[in-house]
Amino acid sequence: MKRILVTGGAGFLGSHLCERLLQEGNEVLCLDNFYTGRRSNVVEFIKNPYFEIMRHDVCFPLYVEVDEIYNLACPASPIHYQHDPVQTTKTSVHGAINVLGLAKRIKAKIFQASTSEVYGDPMVHPQPESYWGNVNPVGIRSCYDEGKRCAETLFFDYHRQHNLKVKVARIFNTYGPRMHPDDGRVVSNFIMQALKGKPITVYGKGKQTRSFCYVDDMITGFIKLMNSPDDFTGPVNLGNPVEYTILEIAHKIVELTKSKSKIVFKPLPHDDPTQRQPKITLARKALQWKPTVKLEDGLNKTIEYFRNL
Repeated sequence: MKRILVTGGAGFLGSHLCERLLQEGNEVLCLDNFYTGRRSNVVEFIKNPYFEIMRHDVCFPLYVEVDEIYNLACPASPIHYQHDPVQTTKTSVHGAINVLGLAKRIKAKIFQASTSEVYGDPMVHPQPESYWGNVNPVGIRSCYDEGKRCAETLFFDYHRQHNLKVKVARIFNTYGPRMHPDDGRVVSNFIMQALKGKPITVYGKGKQTRSFCYVDDMITGFIKLMNSPDDFTGPVNLGNPVEYTILEIAHKIVELTKSKSKIVFKPLPHDDPTQRQPKITLARKALQWKPTVKLEDGLNKTIEYFRNL
């Protein structure tokens, strides 16, 4: 049994990670300030004697004893991270410094949940880990994009300077149960609008592409990366390489929900990437990992979750 800290543990991905780690027989310390995380995501774990929840903001130092750290603390949807952009940058940068300082003191292996947004609006397609990105440093999305880029820098500097065991995953679009219904992301937006019979809002012409990975596959990728040999640090892309247009996703969700919602088009948000598709050759080779859940199966599970809210 390992004692494992999950920052942002009450969020969408964090709660699924806590659940999987408990299932595998670990002791889990879930840390969250509940800015976007929700107690309802982890309430069912409270009865497990090996689960502990701690209200704390990673922007402030923390002092705990653990064997491993997964750093998932940061609002990840545009609506949430643009609400308080200064705090978003602080969470990525100050948060990284604090969890890295903790890992250094207690000699713990540490995982960073980075993002495909480090590639910005990519000029290389699909995106390999070797691509440095095309990021606007002064736009409305920069607090998240540049905050995550800086966090990666800190992780690798701690690795080189202090010989810290680090793992960095670049997460592409992920969906599934426990997504926040009002987070403004494509899948949750479309499903909620379809279930309520409201118009489904597609930005631009809907020709921009995304690649959607079901949450169970993503969590498997996290754990495989954390358990990989210490000399494999990443960064490594984790995501589903099957690419869809936003319009295709909208039509698919209307079909699966049997909704009568109509699709309406609105102006494209500033700095919205036109393409997003991971190249996962490295993950396949180094981690023997690839997504297995088909889009329709994952969407059906997600729709069922939102129906029951």
